[in-house]
Amino acid sequence: MTDRSPLVSTAWLAQKLGAPDLVVLDASYYLPTQNRDAEAEYLAGHVPGALRFDINAVADRTTSLPHMLPTADEFATAVGAMGISERDTIVVYDGIGLFSAPRVWWTFRLFGAENVFVLEGGLPRWLAEARPVEQGPVSRPARTFAVKTPPDLVADVARVQKTLAENSAQVVDARAADRFTGEAPEPRKGLPSGHIPGSLNVPHAALVRDGTLRPADELRAAFAAGGVDLEKPVLTTCGSGVSAAVLWIALHTLGRDPVALYDGSWTEWAGRGDLPIATGRE
Repeated sequence: MTDRSPLVSTAWLAQKLGAPDLVVLDASYYLPTQNRDAEAEYLAGHVPGALRFDINAVADRTTSLPHMLPTADEFATAVGAMGISERDTIVVYDGIGLFSAPRVWWTFRLFGAENVFVLEGGLPRWLAEARPVEQGPVSRPARTFAVKTPPDLVADVARVQKTLAENSAQVVDARAADRFTGEAPEPRKGLPSGHIPGSLNVPHAALVRDGTLRPADELRAAFAAGGVDLEKPVLTTCGSGVSAAVLWIALHTLGRDPVALYDGSWTEWAGRGDLPIATGRE
């Protein structure tokens, strides 16, 4: 993964629209409790030329867990059919500002694309600036995406357990504080709230202001408030592997890329029924 800045401005994107090697992706995703339809909103209005990237469609179809990563070959087939090459400049945005776009940024980089960026402020800022939008679906001619074998940056349950047992990295949860402590329900019906014993909590909302990342000093303060030592390794988690990537992109800007992201996250951990659940603040 590269060390270049992960963010581009709306002005930069507006100037680049129409470039043959530019791919814009609407990666909007909403929690069940938000009662928003990402597909309908995309069709109603999106950045001109933007493709719809559905994290529930480009996903592992062999599991009931939501939007788990596909295999490298499955990813290459899916995005190649969308008309995306690993050589393209890819700009990702979402309808909240900075929520699901980092997950797609992280995924493309994981599978070998290097020129991948997130739009500062997302679609809300684009619309607030009265920039052009278009309606309806967008398609591109199919291309070949030369996928790379992902590095060891995706954690499963066993790795999380080993990490905690060996204290080899800090497991940091991006969910809201009241979900982490067990005081508020999870957005997925029937899933208990609480957290992985031994994990820390840095709510992703504490890292974001006006749909973009806070300045570096404020990011450091947010991690410090959650008890995270930025000099030590971090493994990120959340509800279903989406906002964990917000932590990732924030740490990336601080030069502290995590060692892994727990893809199944709380949905898998709490949903299994055989793993310990902690509540309150440890």
